[in-house]
Amino acid sequence: MTVVADSLQLATTLGQLLLRKKWTITTAESCTGGGLAYCLTAIPGSSAYVDRSFITYSNKAKQQMLAVRSATLLQFGAVSEETVREMAAGAAKAAGANVAVAISGVAGPDGGSVYKPVGTVCFGFYVDGSVASSHMLFAGDRQQVRQQAIDYALKQSIQLLTALLN
Repeated sequence: MTVVADSLQLATTLGQLLLRKKWTITTAESCTGGGLAYCLTAIPGSSAYVDRSFITYSNKAKQQMLAVRSATLLQFGAVSEETVREMAAGAAKAAGANVAVAISGVAGPDGGSVYKPVGTVCFGFYVDGSVASSHMLFAGDRQQVRQQAIDYALKQSIQLLTALLN
């Protein structure tokens, strides 16, 4: 896997913010398959703020590793803001991290539906006890959707931490 230059710059910026706060970050990834964690750990010195991450591709893994409730998965599905909020909170707790980013989506080329078409990605952000979520619809092939999801997660994390520092 190669880290795109823009992603590397975003990961560097996020790492600097984490170092300023003396915080750690974890990821809980489904459709990105560890791509966000790979990007974060591509930065020299990232062991100061990255201890562990979780690839929870299946619903079973989300439940076992991140304490996502089966009721949430049944009612809203794996690709939902409800699920990624639970993923982020569960990852933060399991890793003892101040910040957690969760990603779950439909990267394609199949698996989409009328309500959740290919390119739909949900994001959960746990920051120092607070949880936020969002979703996006990205265009492109599987790799493009995954890359856009990683960059979006990095940008949103930077915005959330920057707001706390100002």
